[in-house]
Amino acid sequence: MNKDKRLGVVMLMLITTFIGFGIIIPVLPELIKKASPGAVEYHTGLMLSVYSAVAFLLSPLWGGLSDRIGRRPVILIGVLGFAASFLLFGIADGSLPIMYASRLLGGLFSGAVTSVIVAYVADITPPDQRTRGMGLVGMSIGLGFTIGPGFGGLLSLVSQNTPFFAAAALALITFLIAVTKLPESLTPEMRAAATEKKPSRWKAFTGSLKYLYILALIVSVSLAGLEATLQLFGMKRFDVTPLQVGVMFLVCGLVGALIQGGVVRRRIRKGQEPMYIAAGLIISAVGFLLLVTAHTLTTATIYLAIFGIGNALIRPCVTSLITQKTTVGQGVASGLSSSMDSLGRIVGPLVGASLFSVDITLPYVAGGLLSLAGIALLLRFRMLDNSPAHQARTISE
Repeated sequence: MNKDKRLGVVMLMLITTFIGFGIIIPVLPELIKKASPGAVEYHTGLMLSVYSAVAFLLSPLWGGLSDRIGRRPVILIGVLGFAASFLLFGIADGSLPIMYASRLLGGLFSGAVTSVIVAYVADITPPDQRTRGMGLVGMSIGLGFTIGPGFGGLLSLVSQNTPFFAAAALALITFLIAVTKLPESLTPEMRAAATEKKPSRWKAFTGSLKYLYILALIVSVSLAGLEATLQLFGMKRFDVTPLQVGVMFLVCGLVGALIQGGVVRRRIRKGQEPMYIAAGLIISAVGFLLLVTAHTLTTATIYLAIFGIGNALIRPCVTSLITQKTTVGQGVASGLSSSMDSLGRIVGPLVGASLFSVDITLPYVAGGLLSLAGIALLLRFRMLDNSPAHQARTISE
Protein backbone atom coordinates (compact mmCIF):
# COMPACT_ATOMS: atom_id res chain seq x y z
CA MET A 1 0.00 0.00 0.00
CA ASN A 2 1.43 3.39 -0.99
CA LYS A 3 1.95 6.31 1.38
CA ASP A 4 -1.18 8.24 0.37
CA LYS A 5 -3.45 5.24 0.94
CA ARG A 6 -1.88 4.59 4.34
CA LEU A 7 -2.34 8.25 5.28
CA GLY A 8 -5.97 7.96 4.21
CA VAL A 9 -6.51 4.95 6.50
CA VAL A 10 -4.82 6.75 9.41
CA MET A 11 -6.96 9.85 8.85
CA LEU A 12 -10.14 7.76 8.84
CA MET A 13 -9.07 6.07 12.08
CA LEU A 14 -8.33 9.38 13.78
CA ILE A 15 -11.61 10.91 12.63
CA THR A 16 -13.69 8.02 13.97
CA THR A 17 -11.66 7.84 17.22
CA PHE A 18 -12.08 11.55 17.96
CA ILE A 19 -15.73 11.57 16.93
CA GLY A 20 -16.13 9.05 19.73
CA PHE A 21 -14.03 11.19 22.07
CA GLY A 22 -15.91 14.39 21.21
CA ILE A 23 -19.36 12.80 21.53
CA ILE A 24 -19.06 12.72 25.33
CA ILE A 25 -18.06 16.38 25.85
CA PRO A 26 -21.56 17.92 26.00
CA VAL A 27 -22.98 15.35 28.45
CA LEU A 28 -20.11 14.74 30.89
CA PRO A 29 -20.92 17.63 33.29
CA GLU A 30 -24.62 16.76 33.20
CA LEU A 31 -23.95 13.12 34.20
CA ILE A 32 -21.60 14.24 36.97
CA LYS A 33 -24.26 16.69 38.14
CA LYS A 34 -26.69 13.79 38.59
CA ALA A 35 -24.14 11.73 40.53
CA SER A 36 -22.82 14.59 42.70
CA PRO A 37 -24.93 17.77 42.40
CA GLY A 38 -22.80 19.79 44.83
CA ALA A 39 -19.39 19.11 43.27
CA VAL A 40 -19.79 19.30 39.50
CA GLU A 41 -16.77 21.56 38.94
CA TYR A 42 -14.56 19.43 41.21
CA HIS A 43 -15.41 16.06 39.63
CA THR A 44 -15.37 17.41 36.06
CA GLY A 45 -11.84 18.70 36.54
CA LEU A 46 -10.68 15.63 38.46
CA MET A 47 -12.07 13.12 35.94
CA LEU A 48 -10.33 14.88 33.08
CA SER A 49 -7.12 14.99 35.12
CA VAL A 50 -7.24 11.32 36.16
CA TYR A 51 -7.57 10.29 32.52
CA SER A 52 -4.61 12.43 31.56
CA ALA A 53 -2.46 11.37 34.51
CA VAL A 54 -2.56 7.76 33.39
CA ALA A 55 -1.96 8.76 29.78
CA PHE A 56 1.02 10.88 30.85
CA LEU A 57 2.67 7.94 32.59
CA LEU A 58 2.03 5.39 29.87
CA SER A 59 2.18 7.21 26.51
CA PRO A 60 5.99 7.04 26.24
CA LEU A 61 5.89 3.36 27.21
CA TRP A 62 3.38 2.65 24.44
CA GLY A 63 5.54 4.67 22.04
CA GLY A 64 8.69 2.80 23.02
CA LEU A 65 6.89 -0.54 22.77
CA SER A 66 5.73 0.36 19.26
CA ASP A 67 9.36 1.07 18.29
CA ARG A 68 10.19 -2.52 19.23
CA ILE A 69 7.18 -4.63 18.21
CA GLY A 70 5.63 -2.39 15.55
CA ARG A 71 2.97 0.33 15.41
CA ARG A 72 0.06 -1.81 14.21
CA PRO A 73 -0.37 -4.16 17.22
CA VAL A 74 -0.13 -1.30 19.70
CA ILE A 75 -2.72 0.75 17.81
CA LEU A 76 -5.08 -2.26 17.74
CA ILE A 77 -4.74 -2.79 21.50
CA GLY A 78 -5.36 0.90 22.15
CA VAL A 79 -8.52 1.12 20.08
CA LEU A 80 -10.06 -1.91 21.82
CA GLY A 81 -9.22 -0.37 25.21
CA PHE A 82 -10.88 2.87 24.14
CA ALA A 83 -14.07 0.96 23.23
CA ALA A 84 -14.14 -0.73 26.63
CA SER A 85 -13.70 2.58 28.48
CA PHE A 86 -16.63 4.23 26.69
CA LEU A 87 -18.85 1.20 27.27
CA LEU A 88 -18.01 1.20 30.98
CA PHE A 89 -18.99 4.86 31.35
CA GLY A 90 -22.23 4.20 29.50
CA ILE A 91 -23.29 1.58 32.05
CA ALA A 92 -22.08 3.59 35.07
CA ASP A 93 -25.69 4.64 35.84
CA GLY A 94 -24.69 7.54 38.08
CA SER A 95 -21.91 5.68 39.93
CA LEU A 96 -18.91 7.94 40.44
CA PRO A 97 -16.49 5.02 41.13
CA ILE A 98 -17.41 3.41 37.80
CA MET A 99 -17.09 6.75 36.02
CA TYR A 100 -13.59 7.15 37.43
CA ALA A 101 -12.72 3.56 36.50
CA SER A 102 -13.80 4.32 32.94
CA ARG A 103 -11.58 7.40 32.79
CA LEU A 104 -8.63 5.40 34.16
CA LEU A 105 -9.15 2.76 31.49
CA GLY A 106 -9.42 5.39 28.76
CA GLY A 107 -6.21 7.07 29.91
CA LEU A 108 -4.44 3.70 29.99
CA PHE A 109 -5.05 3.11 26.29
CA SER A 110 -5.09 6.66 24.90
CA GLY A 111 -1.32 6.77 24.30
CA ALA A 112 -1.54 3.53 22.35
CA VAL A 113 -3.74 5.31 19.82
CA THR A 114 -2.82 8.96 19.41
CA SER A 115 0.93 9.03 20.07
CA VAL A 116 1.58 5.81 18.13
CA ILE A 117 -0.43 7.05 15.14
CA VAL A 118 1.71 10.21 15.17
CA ALA A 119 4.79 7.96 15.13
CA TYR A 120 3.23 5.96 12.29
CA VAL A 121 2.79 9.12 10.21
CA ALA A 122 6.37 10.14 11.01
CA ASP A 123 7.53 6.71 9.77
CA ILE A 124 5.89 7.03 6.36
CA THR A 125 6.55 10.72 5.62
CA PRO A 126 10.01 12.10 4.74
CA PRO A 127 11.20 15.14 6.79
CA ASP A 128 10.39 17.64 4.02
CA GLN A 129 6.76 16.43 4.03
CA ARG A 130 6.46 15.92 7.79
CA THR A 131 4.57 19.15 8.52
CA ARG A 132 2.02 18.29 5.84
CA GLY A 133 1.60 14.84 7.39
CA MET A 134 1.10 16.34 10.87
CA GLY A 135 -1.33 18.81 9.33
CA LEU A 136 -3.40 15.86 8.11
CA VAL A 137 -3.24 14.34 11.59
CA GLY A 138 -4.42 17.63 13.11
CA MET A 139 -7.14 18.03 10.48
CA SER A 140 -8.43 14.51 11.17
CA ILE A 141 -8.53 15.12 14.91
CA GLY A 142 -10.21 18.47 14.26
CA LEU A 143 -12.85 16.88 12.05
CA GLY A 144 -13.51 14.28 14.74
CA PHE A 145 -14.01 17.00 17.32
CA THR A 146 -16.09 18.95 14.80
CA ILE A 147 -18.57 16.14 14.29
CA GLY A 148 -18.36 14.55 17.75
CA PRO A 149 -19.73 17.20 20.14
CA GLY A 150 -22.57 18.15 17.80
CA PHE A 151 -23.45 14.48 17.38
CA GLY A 152 -23.20 14.02 21.15
CA GLY A 153 -25.55 16.93 21.74
CA LEU A 154 -28.10 15.38 19.40
CA LEU A 155 -27.72 11.91 20.95
CA SER A 156 -28.23 13.43 24.41
CA LEU A 157 -31.83 14.08 23.33
CA VAL A 158 -32.27 10.28 23.31
CA SER A 159 -30.54 9.79 26.66
CA GLN A 160 -27.40 11.10 28.32
CA ASN A 161 -25.82 7.64 28.21
CA THR A 162 -26.42 7.14 24.49
CA PRO A 163 -23.31 9.14 23.39
CA PHE A 164 -21.06 6.72 25.30
CA PHE A 165 -22.55 3.64 23.63
CA ALA A 166 -22.18 5.37 20.26
CA ALA A 167 -18.53 6.17 21.08
CA ALA A 168 -17.88 2.50 21.95
CA ALA A 169 -19.43 1.42 18.65
CA LEU A 170 -17.27 3.90 16.70
CA ALA A 171 -14.15 2.62 18.46
CA LEU A 172 -15.02 -0.93 17.37
CA ILE A 173 -15.50 0.28 13.79
CA THR A 174 -12.08 1.91 14.01
CA PHE A 175 -10.62 -1.40 15.20
CA LEU A 176 -12.07 -3.21 12.19
CA ILE A 177 -10.63 -0.56 9.85
CA ALA A 178 -7.19 -1.03 11.41
CA VAL A 179 -7.36 -4.84 11.26
CA THR A 180 -8.26 -4.90 7.58
CA LYS A 181 -6.62 -1.81 6.14
CA LEU A 182 -3.61 -0.71 8.25
CA PRO A 183 -0.26 -2.28 7.33
CA GLU A 184 2.79 -2.12 9.59
CA SER A 185 5.03 0.94 9.07
CA LEU A 186 8.22 -0.43 10.66
CA THR A 187 10.42 -3.00 8.94
CA PRO A 188 11.96 -5.81 11.04
CA GLU A 189 15.33 -4.06 10.71
CA MET A 190 13.93 -0.81 12.12
CA ARG A 191 12.36 -2.67 15.05
CA ALA A 192 15.60 -4.54 15.75
CA ALA A 193 17.54 -1.26 15.80
CA ALA A 194 15.03 0.27 18.23
CA THR A 195 15.26 -2.79 20.50
CA GLU A 196 19.05 -2.51 20.64
CA LYS A 197 19.00 1.20 21.48
CA LYS A 198 16.17 1.14 24.08
CA PRO A 199 16.40 4.91 24.63
CA SER A 200 14.91 6.51 27.72
CA ARG A 201 11.88 8.67 27.08
CA TRP A 202 13.68 11.54 28.81
CA LYS A 203 16.62 11.36 26.44
CA ALA A 204 14.39 13.23 24.01
CA PHE A 205 13.98 16.01 26.59
CA THR A 206 17.36 17.61 25.93
CA GLY A 207 18.92 20.62 24.25
CA SER A 208 16.72 22.92 22.22
CA LEU A 209 13.94 20.32 22.00
CA LYS A 210 13.05 20.63 25.67
CA TYR A 211 11.67 24.09 24.97
CA LEU A 212 9.35 22.66 22.34
CA TYR A 213 8.15 20.03 24.79
CA ILE A 214 7.51 22.73 27.43
CA LEU A 215 5.70 24.78 24.79
CA ALA A 216 3.52 21.76 23.97
CA LEU A 217 2.84 21.44 27.71
CA ILE A 218 1.61 25.00 28.25
CA VAL A 219 -0.53 24.91 25.10
CA SER A 220 -2.13 21.74 26.46
CA VAL A 221 -2.64 23.29 29.92
CA SER A 222 -4.49 26.28 28.48
CA LEU A 223 -6.59 24.14 26.13
CA ALA A 224 -7.55 21.67 28.88
CA GLY A 225 -8.52 24.52 31.19
CA LEU A 226 -10.79 25.84 28.46
CA GLU A 227 -12.38 22.45 27.78
CA ALA A 228 -12.98 21.81 31.49
CA THR A 229 -14.72 25.13 32.16
CA LEU A 230 -16.37 26.24 28.90
CA GLN A 231 -19.71 24.54 29.56
CA LEU A 232 -19.73 25.80 33.14
CA PHE A 233 -18.92 29.30 31.85
CA GLY A 234 -21.76 29.08 29.34
CA MET A 235 -24.19 27.82 31.98
CA LYS A 236 -23.50 30.86 34.15
CA ARG A 237 -23.32 33.46 31.37
CA PHE A 238 -26.09 32.43 28.97
CA ASP A 239 -27.75 29.18 30.19
CA VAL A 240 -26.05 26.96 27.60
CA THR A 241 -27.47 23.48 26.89
CA PRO A 242 -25.51 20.32 25.96
CA LEU A 243 -26.68 20.70 22.36
CA GLN A 244 -25.45 24.31 22.22
CA VAL A 245 -22.07 23.27 23.65
CA GLY A 246 -21.91 20.70 20.87
CA VAL A 247 -22.57 23.44 18.31
CA MET A 248 -19.81 25.64 19.81
CA PHE A 249 -17.25 22.85 19.52
CA LEU A 250 -18.60 22.00 16.08
CA VAL A 251 -17.78 25.49 14.81
CA CYS A 252 -14.38 25.57 16.54
CA GLY A 253 -13.44 22.13 15.24
CA LEU A 254 -14.54 22.94 11.70
CA VAL A 255 -12.45 26.11 11.64
CA GLY A 256 -9.44 24.26 13.05
CA ALA A 257 -9.80 21.43 10.53
CA LEU A 258 -9.97 23.91 7.65
CA ILE A 259 -6.81 25.65 8.86
CA GLN A 260 -4.92 22.38 9.29
CA GLY A 261 -6.14 20.93 6.02
CA GLY A 262 -5.61 24.16 4.09
CA VAL A 263 -2.92 26.38 5.59
CA VAL A 264 -0.83 23.80 7.46
CA ARG A 265 -0.93 21.03 4.85
CA ARG A 266 -0.67 23.20 1.74
CA ARG A 267 1.30 26.31 2.66
CA ILE A 268 3.79 25.53 5.43
CA ARG A 269 7.17 24.30 4.22
CA LYS A 270 10.02 22.79 6.20
CA GLY A 271 11.74 25.56 8.16
CA GLN A 272 8.64 27.81 8.31
CA GLU A 273 7.10 26.10 11.35
CA PRO A 274 8.39 28.59 14.01
CA MET A 275 6.84 31.55 12.18
CA TYR A 276 3.43 29.87 12.10
CA ILE A 277 3.74 28.72 15.72
CA ALA A 278 4.33 32.35 16.77
CA ALA A 279 1.31 33.50 14.77
CA GLY A 280 -0.78 30.73 16.34
CA LEU A 281 0.24 31.71 19.87
CA ILE A 282 -0.78 35.33 19.28
CA ILE A 283 -4.12 34.36 17.70
CA SER A 284 -4.83 31.93 20.55
CA ALA A 285 -4.14 34.65 23.12
CA VAL A 286 -6.55 36.99 21.33
CA GLY A 287 -9.25 34.29 21.30
CA PHE A 288 -8.81 33.61 25.02
CA LEU A 289 -8.98 37.28 26.01
CA LEU A 290 -12.00 37.95 23.79
CA LEU A 291 -13.80 35.02 25.39
CA VAL A 292 -13.67 36.88 28.70
CA THR A 293 -16.06 39.47 27.21
CA ALA A 294 -18.58 36.95 25.79
CA HIS A 295 -22.15 37.22 27.11
CA THR A 296 -24.03 35.41 24.34
CA LEU A 297 -23.77 32.05 22.62
CA THR A 298 -22.94 33.76 19.31
CA THR A 299 -20.04 35.87 20.60
CA ALA A 300 -18.64 32.96 22.64
CA THR A 301 -18.72 30.74 19.54
CA ILE A 302 -16.95 33.37 17.41
CA TYR A 303 -14.23 33.92 20.00
CA LEU A 304 -13.80 30.17 20.49
CA ALA A 305 -13.33 29.85 16.72
CA ILE A 306 -10.60 32.52 16.82
CA PHE A 307 -8.84 30.50 19.50
CA GLY A 308 -9.31 27.40 17.32
CA ILE A 309 -7.47 29.05 14.43
CA GLY A 310 -4.44 29.72 16.60
CA ASN A 311 -4.44 26.27 18.17
CA ALA A 312 -4.71 24.65 14.74
CA LEU A 313 -1.51 26.41 13.66
CA ILE A 314 0.48 25.59 16.80
CA ARG A 315 -0.02 21.90 17.47
CA PRO A 316 0.90 20.24 14.13
CA CYS A 317 3.89 22.54 13.66
CA VAL A 318 5.27 21.77 17.13
CA THR A 319 4.76 18.04 16.57
CA SER A 320 6.44 18.24 13.17
CA LEU A 321 9.49 20.04 14.58
CA ILE A 322 9.85 17.46 17.36
CA THR A 323 9.76 14.54 14.90
CA GLN A 324 12.23 16.32 12.60
CA LYS A 325 14.73 17.24 15.30
CA THR A 326 14.62 14.19 17.57
CA THR A 327 17.65 11.92 17.84
CA VAL A 328 15.73 9.02 19.44
CA GLY A 329 13.08 6.72 17.95
CA GLN A 330 9.95 8.34 16.55
CA GLY A 331 7.82 6.28 18.94
CA VAL A 332 9.74 7.53 21.99
CA ALA A 333 9.71 11.15 20.75
CA SER A 334 5.99 11.04 19.91
CA GLY A 335 5.28 9.28 23.20
CA LEU A 336 7.04 12.02 25.17
CA SER A 337 5.16 14.65 23.16
CA SER A 338 1.92 12.87 24.01
CA SER A 339 2.99 12.79 27.65
CA MET A 340 3.45 16.56 27.63
CA ASP A 341 -0.05 16.86 26.23
CA SER A 342 -1.34 14.51 28.92
CA LEU A 343 0.52 16.36 31.68
CA GLY A 344 -1.13 19.56 30.49
CA ARG A 345 -4.47 17.79 30.66
CA ILE A 346 -3.71 16.77 34.24
CA VAL A 347 -2.85 20.29 35.36
CA GLY A 348 -5.20 22.24 33.08
CA PRO A 349 -8.60 21.01 34.34
CA LEU A 350 -7.57 21.31 38.00
CA VAL A 351 -6.12 24.79 37.57
CA GLY A 352 -8.98 25.84 35.30
CA ALA A 353 -11.63 24.63 37.76
CA SER A 354 -9.81 26.31 40.66
CA LEU A 355 -9.52 29.62 38.81
CA PHE A 356 -13.15 29.34 37.70
CA SER A 357 -14.27 29.00 41.33
CA VAL A 358 -12.59 32.35 42.07
CA ASP A 359 -13.83 34.16 38.94
CA ILE A 360 -15.40 32.62 35.85
CA THR A 361 -13.14 34.61 33.50
CA LEU A 362 -9.81 33.70 35.13
CA PRO A 363 -9.18 30.46 33.16
CA TYR A 364 -9.28 32.44 29.91
CA VAL A 365 -7.14 35.32 31.16
CA ALA A 366 -4.58 32.72 32.29
CA GLY A 367 -4.84 30.94 28.93
CA GLY A 368 -4.11 34.17 27.07
CA LEU A 369 -1.09 34.93 29.23
CA LEU A 370 0.26 31.39 28.83
CA SER A 371 -0.06 31.68 25.06
CA LEU A 372 1.99 34.87 25.07
CA ALA A 373 4.56 33.25 27.37
CA GLY A 374 4.93 30.49 24.79
CA ILE A 375 6.55 32.98 22.42
CA ALA A 376 9.53 33.25 24.80
CA LEU A 377 9.95 29.46 24.75
CA LEU A 378 9.80 29.46 20.96
CA LEU A 379 12.49 32.15 20.77
CA ARG A 380 14.70 30.17 23.15
CA PHE A 381 14.29 27.06 21.00
CA ARG A 382 15.25 29.01 17.89
CA MET A 383 18.30 30.53 19.57
CA LEU A 384 19.66 27.16 20.70
CA ASP A 385 18.69 25.30 17.53
CA ASN A 386 20.57 27.80 15.36
CA SER A 387 23.67 27.96 17.59
CA PRO A 388 26.94 26.70 16.02
CA ALA A 389 27.46 24.19 18.84
CA HIS A 390 24.05 22.63 18.28
CA GLN A 391 24.52 22.51 14.51
CA ALA A 392 27.88 20.76 14.92
CA ARG A 393 26.41 18.23 17.37
CA THR A 394 23.50 17.51 15.00
CA ILE A 395 25.89 16.85 12.12
CA SER A 396 28.05 14.52 14.23
CA GLU A 397 24.95 12.54 15.28
